[in-house]
Amino acid sequence: MAKLFFLLSGENETLPFAELSAILEAEGYKYSILEKLDQVIRLKSDAKCIKSVYLRSAYTRICALELFTCEAYEDTIIDCMNDIKLNRLINENKSFAVRIKRIRNYAEKQIVMSLERKIGKIILNKTKKTRVNLTVPDNIFVGILTSGKFVFGLKIVAISPKPFGERRPRKKPFFHPSAMPSKLARGMVNLARAKKNDLILDPFCGTGSTLIEATFISCRTVGLDAKRKMIKGCKKNLKHFNINPEGLILADARKHPILKVDCVVTDPPYGRCCSTMKSTTKKIVEDVLSAATSLLDKGDKICIASPKSIHLSVVGEKIGYKHLESHYVYVHGSLTREIAVFEKN
Repeated sequence: MAKLFFLLSGENETLPFAELSAILEAEGYKYSILEKLDQVIRLKSDAKCIKSVYLRSAYTRICALELFTCEAYEDTIIDCMNDIKLNRLINENKSFAVRIKRIRNYAEKQIVMSLERKIGKIILNKTKKTRVNLTVPDNIFVGILTSGKFVFGLKIVAISPKPFGERRPRKKPFFHPSAMPSKLARGMVNLARAKKNDLILDPFCGTGSTLIEATFISCRTVGLDAKRKMIKGCKKNLKHFNINPEGLILADARKHPILKVDCVVTDPPYGRCCSTMKSTTKKIVEDVLSAATSLLDKGDKICIASPKSIHLSVVGEKIGYKHLESHYVYVHGSLTREIAVFEKN
């Protein structure tokens, strides 16, 4: 078990932490949380878990091997740096850079440059034949100033959010204003604890965001939609990304023709740009959650989004699911989504 820390996206208070935990659980890694800080989580786990987080996560930005954590005072930080052994981390004739990041306003800008310079000097003095390279270094040491703490370590990987931007709804061949952002779709697939080769059902597949993101983490997918136009558009988007689902079916999600799936991830219709097929959003959610019970085995998960006003957690528990967690994602003045995760009892 190694000490690790992860720098998370700051766009939502709870979702990034929950997604990271869900990935570790889905991949079968045991872990223990050491500390939760603002945008940083420290934990103990097998260092191999970093590869899974890198391949799957939408809301993690940096994965690193922790060297020390201390109070965010410059003198304390320098004392800790002087105490650690670095020769085993950086080989002779290799280059390095030091990157210090501050979260929000937990530290003054001046301390960032000062720490980078002083820590870099210590590393040079404690290692053999190493050199600083700020452009393409062989090793990057990263420090995070957050919540009155300084977390420092060796960066293993950085995860760029750029691919999710390139797959945003308006970038796809078929666009609909109700389409879920790719990053949130990936996050929901992760929250459902989907595993490689699992069959994921989206009973309201729409433009295909969930199917696309699930496929990119090696899941199998099947999509339903009650509108022929959406099925055609979804097919166009999947083809654009060279994705072949197990099936795209023109069908009412409340009367699905599916027998068994491993998990359900979906965003039922709501809002002025969506048709609720002469029903209400709450009734659709109730019917879909009820219909999904026949598809799932005990312990299987369903991750579903709906307006906060629907109170998903209450609806799901009334139907008989175990409510695991909910996260709230602000969209605009009149819409905040609740992202709820349920487990079949």
